[in-house]
Amino acid sequence: MDISAELERDFGNWPGIIAEWGAAQPDATALDDGSAQISWGDLSATVDRMAAQLLADGLQRGQAVAILGTTGIPYALAYLAAIRAGGCAAPLTTSATPRQLANMLADSGAIHLFIDGDKRAELLASDTTLADVRHVMLDQAADGAPVYTEWMAAAGATPDVAPPRPGDAFNIIYSSGTTGTPKGIVHSHGMRWRQSVAGFQAIYSEQARSILSTPLYSNTTLAVFLPTMVHGGMARLMGKFDAGHWLKAAEAMRATHTMLVPVQYQRLMSDPAFDTHDLSSMQLKFCTSAPFSAELKAEALERFPGGLVEIYGMTEGGVVCMLQAHNFPDKLHTVGQPVKGHDLKVIDEEGNALPPGSKGEMVGRSPTMMSGYKNQPDKTRDMEWRDADGNLWFKMGDIGIVDEDGFVQIVGRAKDMIISGGFNIYPKDLEEALMQHPSVADAAVVGMPSERWGETPVGFIVAAPGAALDADEVLATVNAELGKTQRLSVLHPINELPRSHIGKILKTELRAMLVETAG
Repeated sequence: MDISAELERDFGNWPGIIAEWGAAQPDATALDDGSAQISWGDLSATVDRMAAQLLADGLQRGQAVAILGTTGIPYALAYLAAIRAGGCAAPLTTSATPRQLANMLADSGAIHLFIDGDKRAELLASDTTLADVRHVMLDQAADGAPVYTEWMAAAGATPDVAPPRPGDAFNIIYSSGTTGTPKGIVHSHGMRWRQSVAGFQAIYSEQARSILSTPLYSNTTLAVFLPTMVHGGMARLMGKFDAGHWLKAAEAMRATHTMLVPVQYQRLMSDPAFDTHDLSSMQLKFCTSAPFSAELKAEALERFPGGLVEIYGMTEGGVVCMLQAHNFPDKLHTVGQPVKGHDLKVIDEEGNALPPGSKGEMVGRSPTMMSGYKNQPDKTRDMEWRDADGNLWFKMGDIGIVDEDGFVQIVGRAKDMIISGGFNIYPKDLEEALMQHPSVADAAVVGMPSERWGETPVGFIVAAPGAALDADEVLATVNAELGKTQRLSVLHPINELPRSHIGKILKTELRAMLVETAG
């Protein structure tokens, strides 16, 4: 097979291409996790053996294979093997509770759980009843060999499986959730092909050397991991982010691509040794998943080699916007423009399309939309919006403004919007005002119930290094600059804002803190 020709097709055999890279460049490094490396030839052979054993164990076409553990080579092999076997990778978040994990396992329909020892011990120590699944360990044995080598099929085994169809399930990404079962976002092979293969030849090749420091259960990581793999490059997987380790690894491997969330950009450039490291090999840096301030983008453009691309979108799909910050330095306050083939509308509360410059809820449609939430059709329908012609769009969950040049500015989350006295208040406006105060390093605003107003905005602030934080003074100063309907009712100093593994502020935890304080 001509790999370059295959990659130019509208749809192709994703797992088949992985096998072809194994044949084309068997000695080239495919994966490195800091403690071990694996070549393309060994990766292809191991994935085949794992896939063959999954089928021997009874894996059905499209069935989920669950994975739970620290990101590393074994984790990546299990992910690729699930797809190679005609199944569907179901990576589970390590931050979920045992009850949530049990619910996700049951929801996925998996009969295999690839798991490391620490997470297995945690699950077994809980009183949660797990689904009847086979545990395949991701750890190393005493001799250093992975435990799963004792489970997988004999050397030389290959899976007997038909090529994937566009509608076949590729993976299930479980959203974060505080109770019950997180929503399982199903991506098809067709979606993943369009998202990680089509149009990426100019960005990735077998010379790509990507460094990734967010977990493989996150779509954030997959946005760079999958294109790197399918184009025959090398991926450096970090189990846990550490600024110093990242800088040393990126310099040593001559990294060309990376995906970082905003808080990681901040920590890297705050590291005293940042400017002493040679990062000149970097071609493109990506960022997604959390608000990326214009100031931080500007600093990254000035100090961090390589182009800077911010990606805006949802794991569910809909519209994807990209800001090539290095090409549009005057648009750093935006998340860029919808990419080719993607459509965006801003609508009012009645679903009417609004003109450029108007503030409203965003809806999007594109070739990269999820198949739906697994086993939750009602929640899938809640995501949907249809235009006058019956076309399907997804609600993006954000309030935005599209300027006259087509660049999109995010104002806030639709669900986070506070309605006080009948007026709409966008927390992001208040958070930006708080961040202007010299004593404040970080801030978040949520709504709390109010008998008089229905809701009222409450802020949480983190002190700037060395600052003596006076919450009352900050409150008075900021409220003096806000409109009467926007003013904060109270500010709570806090040591650190709770954040997810990809840097999103966990406002559910902040609301829970308010309830606990009130109680």
